[in-house]
Amino acid sequence: MKLFSIEPRGNKPIIAICYDFDKTLSPTDMQAQGYIQSVNYDVESFWRESNDLANNSGMDQNLAWMYKMVQEAAGNIIPKRETLEKYGAGVKLFPGVDTWFERVNEYAKNKGIIVEHYIISSGLKEMIDGTSIAKKGVFKKVYASEFFYDDRGVAIWPAQTINFTGKTQYLFRISKGVLNVNDPAVNNHFDPEEIRIPFRNIIYIGDSDTDIPCMKLVTSNGGHAIGVYDCDSKDKTKVQKMIHDNRISYYAEADYRKGKALERIVKAIIDQTSSNEAIDKIKAKCIKETTDAYDGKTLEEQKRKDLLIELDNSSSFTNTHTVVKKLKQIAWNSNERKELYHIALVNTQIKWILKDPDIADFYMKNIEKEKNLSRDAEEVKRLIDGQRS
Repeated sequence: MKLFSIEPRGNKPIIAICYDFDKTLSPTDMQAQGYIQSVNYDVESFWRESNDLANNSGMDQNLAWMYKMVQEAAGNIIPKRETLEKYGAGVKLFPGVDTWFERVNEYAKNKGIIVEHYIISSGLKEMIDGTSIAKKGVFKKVYASEFFYDDRGVAIWPAQTINFTGKTQYLFRISKGVLNVNDPAVNNHFDPEEIRIPFRNIIYIGDSDTDIPCMKLVTSNGGHAIGVYDCDSKDKTKVQKMIHDNRISYYAEADYRKGKALERIVKAIIDQTSSNEAIDKIKAKCIKETTDAYDGKTLEEQKRKDLLIELDNSSSFTNTHTVVKKLKQIAWNSNERKELYHIALVNTQIKWILKDPDIADFYMKNIEKEKNLSRDAEEVKRLIDGQRS
């Protein structure tokens, strides 16, 4: 059985930014930027026939266009991986995408955070791999539809296809660090402290309805979903509907240049994450210290400590009398008696009723056990004696 590796968690918090590709990083479908034209089709006819094939045969739409790509290549081009990557090299990107990843990484680094970039796309992996940004190695992982190649290196069958509902599994893989698509460990239970990237640290950026399952999964688990719209048309119809339907929290023009709205949103999320991680560290430290403190005590010791806390927290005369009744049943040691005296002086309402017979009796019996009275014990005794006289 093949063993897969799980990505290590590391010491620094990680943010995963997950992108759709077509109309998110690129203005239009990648296949329509050279490939469809090269097999002597106009773009509209290719997609119409592909969709008709899917609808008439009950086929997944992604499988239909992959079939059409191979079928229409005959007599025009040889669909090898390197050929498809060359078409990917010609895919246009939205403004600023070429420098976006380095800028975001550097900003996060200065905040003590690591950013990893992922593609989750229904488009073609080979074309994405051929883009200038992928060639620079900016993506931790590219999840997209992909061909299987025969022994001559020619595409003959889908090796992987990703439709819009299937995209969500890759968010779980990214969160758990189980990145290999064949690793069944993605279904394993992970305790919260074992999760490599919690969903609150995932940002999903997409443009349309096909991204909604991912957007909803991310936002419902405390993460961030950003809708982007085309720079030229300025049409906000889709993203505003996603805001209205509570699918996303923010939207911005698909302009990745420095200082633009999209960058400001992502930087704000990084700032928030940095603050949250700092608070979480303090919280974790408090929990650990508390756990260690509780684990180091017997049940009897913890019961005694809880009673002291109950007395300290008492905010009514009635409750104080009830607590003191419990306290009388225990023989307190020297250190615990010091706490009792201190509580009597700092809790104002206890201080007010030191004259009450049950309260005075409890404290005086403990004071009588002292060989040398501490300052707090002397003050408690003085108050009781003064109230009695």
